[in-house]
Amino acid sequence: MISKSLSQISRPIKQELEEFDLLFKNSMKSKVGIVDLVTRYILRQKGKKIRPLLVLLSSKTAGKVNDRSYRGAVLVELLHTATLIHDDVVDNADKRRGVWSINALFKNKVSVLMGDYLLSRGLMIAVEGKDFDFLGVITNAVRRMSEGELLQIQKTRKLDIDEETYFKVISDKTASLLETCCVIGAMSASDNSEYHEALKKFGHSIGISFQIRDDILDYEGTSSLIGKPVGGDIKEKKITLPLIYSLRQVSDSKASEIKKLLKNGKDKDKVKKIIQFVRENNGIDYALQTAQKYSVEAKESLSIFPDSPAKIALESLVDFITERKN
Repeated sequence: MISKSLSQISRPIKQELEEFDLLFKNSMKSKVGIVDLVTRYILRQKGKKIRPLLVLLSSKTAGKVNDRSYRGAVLVELLHTATLIHDDVVDNADKRRGVWSINALFKNKVSVLMGDYLLSRGLMIAVEGKDFDFLGVITNAVRRMSEGELLQIQKTRKLDIDEETYFKVISDKTASLLETCCVIGAMSASDNSEYHEALKKFGHSIGISFQIRDDILDYEGTSSLIGKPVGGDIKEKKITLPLIYSLRQVSDSKASEIKKLLKNGKDKDKVKKIIQFVRENNGIDYALQTAQKYSVEAKESLSIFPDSPAKIALESLVDFITERKN
């Protein structure tokens, strides 16, 4: 089956996304000139809006999109934007998705403070709307994202990440925010706790599948879902699922040899050797099968909901994420 495009998937909430765009733009306004300058630059970059899409589709699957749904969508997109800005500072990245990063243009001080500003705006929107239930969910997500990033840094230094740790990292770093999007969407539209739990599971499963697919593209694609170059993880000494599996298939001495390449893997030849090693040991196939398993789980978690265009769109989003090649 050929997966739908993102514009086709978003059709059931086309009007709602237009309303979100306006609210998101207004949420970042400030009387401080440099803040407005940076936000104008941020708004010029058209992202895929996966996170507000998840909030609004989850809301419509569980009930109706309402004012709380919009506030939740703005909240998660502000948080996501803040984390991207902070990530670029941490990674010392000059570009994101082919355009100059905030820290490359405005330097680290402005970038860190801008990320803080966006996070505080999101929290204030929740407080002003008396969406106190959202605050518990979102602050837990921020904690998990921070812990996941720190755990990955710790393990990357030692090159000793195993599969259990890998799933802990991606569950906290990536899946936690997508899970949060779906839960907030459900909470905004329904008091049914079973709906909340089902969409939480959907968000978790799609988040795991999303990250595994992205990690696979580091070995086989031309560019990844989040805009990093092929071999970027290898150059950063990150051990992801395709490599974890491949290292398990060989002797300790061969695994040590590959880890030495990874430790000094900045040049193209060493990166190519590691990619070839993963291909020869079926690391990509194993990761693809694992991503597919989580995609199936994501769709199964939606079985509690009556059929609707929004539910079908969520199912199509699973295919979009797991089948994309760039």
